[in-house]
Order: sequence, then C-alpha cells, then structure tokens
Amino acid sequence: MLNVKAIELKDQWRRYKRHGDQRAREQLIVAYSPLVKYVAGRLASGLPAHVEEADLVSYGLMGLMNAVERFELEREIKFETYAITRIRGAIIDELRSQDWVPRSVRSRAREIERANAKLENHLQRAPTDEEMADALDIPVEEFQESLLQISTSTIAALDELWTVSDASGDQVSLLDTLHDPGAPDPSQAVDESELKDRVADAIARLPEREKLVIALYYYENLTLREIGEVLGVTESRVSQMHTKAVLRLRSRMSDENGS
Repeated sequence: MLNVKAIELKDQWRRYKRHGDQRAREQLIVAYSPLVKYVAGRLASGLPAHVEEADLVSYGLMGLMNAVERFELEREIKFETYAITRIRGAIIDELRSQDWVPRSVRSRAREIERANAKLENHLQRAPTDEEMADALDIPVEEFQESLLQISTSTIAALDELWTVSDASGDQVSLLDTLHDPGAPDPSQAVDESELKDRVADAIARLPEREKLVIALYYYENLTLREIGEVLGVTESRVSQMHTKAVLRLRSRMSDENGS
C-alpha cells in the first residue's frame, strides 16, 4: 500500500515538474495537506484562544502551495521537511502582519533577554526566576506571568535563530539548506555549520529541565500539554520553561553576534 502511494506521488511530481501538469499539482497539494493540519495544530496550542485553528490552516495552505511550486526534486531533502518549514513560515508571516502581540509584551521580552544576558555574564550560569525578577525589579509572580504572555509571541523563536537568506532574498530555515552535492558555495555551508554548532552549544548550556522541554518540543514533536504530563507539571508551567529557554537562547545568540 505504501509503495503504491509512493509511486503515485513520484509520478505526480514528475508530471508537474517536468510537464507543468496542473492536475498533478492539485493532487500533490491534497496528498500533503495533512502537513498543514499538523503544523497549524502545533502552533495553535501556544496562541490566544481567539486565534482560530481554521485560520491557521488557511494561512498554511498558502505555504504548502508555495512549497510544491518551489521544491526541486534534485535536492537531497524530503519534501515533508521542506514543506513544514514553508507552512510554518506562511502562518507566522500572516500572524505577524496582523500585529496581534501587544507592544508592551515585545518590550518586556527584550528586557528579559537583556537582563538574562547580563546575569549570565556575571553569574556564569543560568539565572533563577528569583534572580531575574530581582534584576527586573518586579515580583517573581509578575515575572512568571510575563513569561506566559510572551509565550504567545515566541512561536517562531527557534526558527528565527535558524534562518538565513537564500539567493532570492527569502528567509528560509536551515532545514532548507541541508547538504546538496551540487551546491557551488562552500562558504555558505561553513556559515550554516557554524550557526548549527552555536545553537547546539547554547542549548547544551540550558538548565536541564529547560533543555528537556526544548528537546521534547522541537525534536520529539510533543505538545506543551504532553510535555507537562511527562514532567508532572501544568501546561502553563511548561509554557514558562519553554519561553525562558527561548529567551535565553535568543539573548545568547544576540550576545555572540554583538561580540
């Protein structure tokens, strides 16, 4: 059964890419449409209740269509991997265009990033919630509430850390730039490898529980609720840990870029 489906998909790709068959294009979009539902569902779990998952699906379909049109069969990367990046990007771009994150929340996120970078340099370790709250001159409860508010604006946080500009000027994930034997620019590959190493190093320096949250969310594809069940804490607590981890990573990457 799987072999038959794979053969059908291969034939549809051939008919579309080589002969411009629009019927084959439509069949490919339908075949891969579950990817849109998957990405939309994951992003919806971290967004305010007023953001409808159906809207996210419609935004994501544009990303899927773009992925089908731009995918090159010769690339040594699975279409699913390429498409998920494009779908996520399309959804995030549309959410950003609506500017649904309050300016005060963005400002608080930058304050937390700066405070985290300053404390880490001073303490030579990740600061605790109490130390962060003290540095920001706010109660611990307010700091943790800020993390929950910020969590809705960081759905693309790690994607932003891992993006570069391609030849056309588009922002694409490093997942799109995996090794291609025909690639003519070895210096770009070196830059991408260095960035991956820096992100991996920054993740390795996170506190253990935050590192686990990042691993389960980004590598094992668990939802925040599922991670909470694994760790024995509430979903909101996992959201706080995820946000802290992302802000730590962003502050470290920004600090390294500035140094």
